[in-house]
Amino acid sequence: MLRYVVRRLLQAVIVLFGVSVIVFTLIHLVPGDPVRVALGTRFDPGTYAALRSRSGLDQPLLQQYGHFLGHAVTGDLGVSFRSGQPVTQALLQRLPATASLAAVALVIALLVAIPLGIVSAIRRGTVADYTAVAVSQVGVSIPDFWMGILLILVFSSGLGVLPPSGYVPFTSDPAGWLQHVLLPAASVGLVTGSILTRFVRSAVLEAAGRDHVRTARSKGLPPGVVLRRHILRNAMIPIVTVTGLQMATLLGGVIVVEVVFAWPGLGQLTLDAVQTRDYPVVQGAVLLFAVIFLVINLLVDLLYAVLDPRIGYR
Repeated sequence: MLRYVVRRLLQAVIVLFGVSVIVFTLIHLVPGDPVRVALGTRFDPGTYAALRSRSGLDQPLLQQYGHFLGHAVTGDLGVSFRSGQPVTQALLQRLPATASLAAVALVIALLVAIPLGIVSAIRRGTVADYTAVAVSQVGVSIPDFWMGILLILVFSSGLGVLPPSGYVPFTSDPAGWLQHVLLPAASVGLVTGSILTRFVRSAVLEAAGRDHVRTARSKGLPPGVVLRRHILRNAMIPIVTVTGLQMATLLGGVIVVEVVFAWPGLGQLTLDAVQTRDYPVVQGAVLLFAVIFLVINLLVDLLYAVLDPRIGYR
């Protein structure tokens, strides 16, 4: 197990190096001068030259990348051109908002996907199956931002029970945080739950058709026991795999929803950085998203051995 984890960590270092090269190259190919954008109407040739020199933009690209990589290894991702704040500090300040939104969205998605997927699979060909499939199809077809607008119209503008936007830290007001997080989390969670429903249904159907399940049924075991002990346990690995991928996607892909609900998370920060050509923030955010993906994938792989003792890591 330890050797496997060490090998995966070494692979993660190589992946992060590749990501850093790609993102550094792409953002420097985008037209626009970040220092010129940051100065705006206060443009002055002397100030402009001084800022480019201080930020290292007057150096060759290879030298700029070497400087960025050398500091990134120590956790220093540079300083924002726009705010002057250290990028690492800015990312850590925004991370709790995005993490809490993604966590609630994932809970909503699982509460939707697992019951619908199981009922659809064990009642295959019935009205319940067709209804679950139709509901999941509708959810997949609706974009996150459109779902968010619909929820705002119903629960905020119509019923007036939930705020349409804003953010309250959980540590300062848990009840206020819950009220503000429900609509954006539901916007992402309902769509993600619709996607997961299909995978849950397929995994349960595949597990239900195996020989040991038919043997358990032929022995007269109650349907609930067969479902819990023989079907769901074998269906958990593909479900956990897809859930892990969706979790990583939620953490890195809620940009549009954060904009719709004025949620001060990593997505909003990254979008602002792209629009203002804030290179250090964009590079740091992409690297952070890559780290999140790698960590979640590693945890999912390690969870396989817990779900199925036959799986070993050598």
